[in-house]
Amino acid sequence: MQPKVRNAIESLNTKSGNSHKATIEYPINNETEYLQKCRYVTGEDENENAIFSETPLYTWAEVSAELTLLINEYNSQQYSRDRKNEYPDIGDQLDMIYHAGQGGDEFQAAIRAIKEKYPKE
Repeated sequence: MQPKVRNAIESLNTKSGNSHKATIEYPINNETEYLQKCRYVTGEDENENAIFSETPLYTWAEVSAELTLLINEYNSQQYSRDRKNEYPDIGDQLDMIYHAGQGGDEFQAAIRAIKEKYPKE
C-alpha cells in the first residue's frame, strides 16, 4: 500500500529516535490540512485521555519531504511487487530445483531423505 502521512511520521520518529503518536484524519494533501487534521499525542491525563500538542511536532515541510521519499522508494519497488505476484509458490520453486538436480549436494540429500522417509504410496 502506498505510504501515507502516518508512515512519514513513523519514519521521522525512527530517524530521530522519537515515539510520537498522532491522530490523523485523511485525506491530507497540504499544510493547511496537515495542521487541521493531524494532532500529536504528548501524554495522558489522570483519566487516561490523550493530551494533544498545541503545535505539530514535525513541520509539514519535514513530513511532506519524508512522505515524498517513502513514495519514491515504494514506486521504485513496483517491479518487485509485480514479480512476487507472478512467481510460483516457494514450495513449487524448491520442487523445481530438486527435480532439476540443482541446489547442491546437501540440499539434494536433505530432500531425498524426506522423500524416502515418506514415500508416495
